[in-house]
Amino acid sequence: MSLKIRKAGVEDASSILDLIRGIAEYENLTHQVEATEELIRQNMLGHTPYAHCKLAYWSGQLAGYAVYYFNFSTFLAKPGLYLEDLFVIPQLRGKGIGKALFLSAAREARAKDCGRMDWIALDWNTPAHEFYFSQGAKMLEEWKLFRATGEALRKLGSQ
Repeated sequence: MSLKIRKAGVEDASSILDLIRGIAEYENLTHQVEATEELIRQNMLGHTPYAHCKLAYWSGQLAGYAVYYFNFSTFLAKPGLYLEDLFVIPQLRGKGIGKALFLSAAREARAKDCGRMDWIALDWNTPAHEFYFSQGAKMLEEWKLFRATGEALRKLGSQ
């Protein structure tokens, strides 16, 4: 069996949406998915992408993806890479596909001279925690994630 990882192109919007739905199902968050193929083409695969995507194929079959974007650390005065999604379809797990996608993102961070790579995992996702620990990552218990969406974001943006 062979593994191939490649950068996603405009023609991959439908596949990316399928993978987004797959990770949302795994995380019990399908009710939060508002992504469409058009939004993916516009914001991830267009001329000025806000995020980047790498697709993994196992023996020619779509197997998973990694979505990431660059941010900035003022403390380091360097860019950082934020890994938004890392997902392998359930029937292809255990073959090293997730690790290959993860390391591909890490190589991208190194190539861009990033000072750090960040991501989050749901508190109940023990397999993800164990995987990240095995890769040398540390869990930052002292940091709490805050978020404004929907009406809260609209109100903030109109002040």
